[in-house]
Amino acid sequence: MRRAAVLGGSIAGLLAARVLSDHADEVVVLERDDIAPAGDFGDGRDPRPGVPQGTQMHALLDAGRRGIEQWFPGFSAEIVAAGAAHADTGAGVHSYLDGRRKVLVGGVEMVSATRPFLEAHLRRRVLALDAVRLVNGRVRGLVFTGDRVTGVRYASGAGASGAAGTSGASGAARTSGTSGTSGTSGDDVLDVLDADLVVDATGRASRIGAWLGEAGWPEPALRRMHVDLGYATALFRRSGGPHEATLAQSLAMLPDGRLRLGTLGRVEGDRWVALVAGYADDRPGRGVAEFLRRCADDPAEPFRQLAADGEPMGEPVTYRHPDNRRRDFHLLKRFPAGLVAVGDTLASFNPIYGQGMSSATMHAACLADYLASGPSPRDPAWSYFKRTRAVVDDAWQTSALNDLKLPHVTGPRPRGFGVASRLSDLIVRASVTDPVIHRRFLDVMHMLSPARTLMRPGTLLRAARAVRRQDLPAAGAPLDTTV
Repeated sequence: MRRAAVLGGSIAGLLAARVLSDHADEVVVLERDDIAPAGDFGDGRDPRPGVPQGTQMHALLDAGRRGIEQWFPGFSAEIVAAGAAHADTGAGVHSYLDGRRKVLVGGVEMVSATRPFLEAHLRRRVLALDAVRLVNGRVRGLVFTGDRVTGVRYASGAGASGAAGTSGASGAARTSGTSGTSGTSGDDVLDVLDADLVVDATGRASRIGAWLGEAGWPEPALRRMHVDLGYATALFRRSGGPHEATLAQSLAMLPDGRLRLGTLGRVEGDRWVALVAGYADDRPGRGVAEFLRRCADDPAEPFRQLAADGEPMGEPVTYRHPDNRRRDFHLLKRFPAGLVAVGDTLASFNPIYGQGMSSATMHAACLADYLASGPSPRDPAWSYFKRTRAVVDDAWQTSALNDLKLPHVTGPRPRGFGVASRLSDLIVRASVTDPVIHRRFLDVMHMLSPARTLMRPGTLLRAARAVRRQDLPAAGAPLDTTV
């Protein structure tokens, strides 16, 4: 390819740019947030405005960590040296179910850091590539020529200049917003960036459906699952230590049937970040007192300890996730060549399960496989969407199966849901005490193995035996785990 354009400088967009740098003479990352005012591409201290959940806790699952490490060798060591926390499930990562710590099993690794920190380090590595450059601008629409997408229209950002600006974009042309461009007014003057391939990484609010529809193409169906999740994140300083758990996760069923979740981890700057979550009318508020009360009431010991020895660094920041979403591109009968989608544009899951960044990494791997197969530039990327469908289906199954157990979640239950739900509960309960089941469970939750591997007869038989040896509540309550 001569040029590829990536719409959005998110984790998904940056990883797509890394893949494209192996196949294109030039890769332009078009990002609406002015993240390079001084040419340093941001210092990782503040979240981008375009990432509303950027202030919330993030942990990189092992599938994502391994994928990034393949494209950027030494990345994990780099960010740990800069302050991120690294932990193995055999020691520093502790998972709790109703306050009972699961048996420790090693071999699965996690990285804990704030989202701005992770993104800034990844952005530096990507933009250090000779073929990649950043353009500050807001996407207004796609350019179609025949049955292909051949470019993108965008409004230049006021802060873009020099290497990160638009004035030096070879092949760019000026066009008026009165030419029928989607989402523009008559006063807009837009840039057109020609591209042989356009990658939409603009996220769950992407306008790709509208852009396709306005050009006469069918729009991908957008599926939604209402979950009404709310969570709050707070930063802490802690006295004493060392602390046994570098990362801790807790899932607990309250006596009234409500499900509560929490995640706690050490991050850069010798700080700790904690997240508490609940559904529907049990969503946490913004106050420090309520946040500490939730931690103190958690049956998992690390959260009670945080409430006792943690010093809050400001007010908690809340975020609401109303629904899970996926766009089913694979169901379309017609689609233009020269266009693909990655990250939350494809699917946005319940964030409690931490699948977002690792899914983006796997989408980038699908893009790498697709491009390595030597596709014709005249054909739609059907084989790419087939590859990503498998990734989306597996992650969707993991989160949706758990979400559908919640009484407030509406929507049709798939055929066999009752049996699948009970078997899922069996696996989770067995993972508390059985190291083999717990390791297989972790492999699925960290997106290292497909969810179906937990339904193998040998695994289910072992899980049933483990549960019989436990003194746990009767099966039937929707007890599952977060990452």
